[in-house]
Amino acid sequence: MIYKSLTIIFLSLALASCSTDVSELKKDITITTNSANNAIALGDKLELSLKNPKNHEIQGVTYTLDGNPISAATNITDVNLGTHEIIASFKLEGESTSITESITVLNNQSPKIYTFNILNEYPHDIRSYTQGLEFYNGELYEGTGQYRESKLRKVDYKTGEVLKSIDLANEYFGEGITILNNKIYQLTWKKGTGFVYDIDTFEKTGSFKYGNSLEGWGICNDGSKLYKSDGTEKIWTLNPETLVEEGYIQAYHNKGKVVELNELEWVNGKIYANRWNKNGVAIINPKNGAVDGVIDFTSLRNKVTQHPRLDVLNGIAYNTDTKTLFVTGKYWDKLFEVEIVEK
Repeated sequence: MIYKSLTIIFLSLALASCSTDVSELKKDITITTNSANNAIALGDKLELSLKNPKNHEIQGVTYTLDGNPISAATNITDVNLGTHEIIASFKLEGESTSITESITVLNNQSPKIYTFNILNEYPHDIRSYTQGLEFYNGELYEGTGQYRESKLRKVDYKTGEVLKSIDLANEYFGEGITILNNKIYQLTWKKGTGFVYDIDTFEKTGSFKYGNSLEGWGICNDGSKLYKSDGTEKIWTLNPETLVEEGYIQAYHNKGKVVELNELEWVNGKIYANRWNKNGVAIINPKNGAVDGVIDFTSLRNKVTQHPRLDVLNGIAYNTDTKTLFVTGKYWDKLFEVEIVEK
């Protein structure tokens, strides 16, 4: 019995040693691609191989992209842009193991550059730190920010008159708004909480917590689901019934990611995203995150009253009645109605 016990112990130690060895051996092996810095354009062929400089015994190599099987040479199509995980699974010295590598999928076209023509200028409350702007049934709604100043408003856009207004509690910093099925959704910045209101009464009917997105920046909808930005390149999709984050796209053009996406607006099947501290708006394909275009609004800030609190461009609203875009900024005294034209 003593000899039998010792044999079992030795076998167990040998197996543990083998496992430890394989775990160390796989550190010598890496996934290599045919692309510089593991970045590849949509539509290009991705070629994968294992770099094995110490010639360890490897058998049965298979690859997955985000959990889906792919071949060692595969065309990258129908894939969302941004970062993805490649896993190579194989037998190393007879034991099953795997290694991972990240790859970035870029757009295969550069964004179109757009400018604008001003159609009308309307008064805007110079005290409003605009965070969200939205038309619904021809009427304009606005969410504002800053602690102890955040509000939800209904505004006569032609006169600037505030028709209805409620204040957020002092601990909340208001962010973007959107309206779906007669419900107003308003984000807050760092509290991880959004609010739901009745559109007619502005009565708060509910609230929701963020998931992995952590912060609230901008929000819009396509008529059936919600899209939420968090200050990164990610735009999260939210279930309109549960308000749970179900996934995300990443905003990328042909050179890399576009970060600090802020106020969002749904316009004719695309997401228009205001970029924090920038003078531009990115036009994003909601299907894969491709930045198809950029609107340059640089000149607008010089057309408003210059004062110490004047802040950046922020606030995009598409009026389906006039089929025009409305743009303003934080502490701006004007709301601009514009048409977008390609340069």
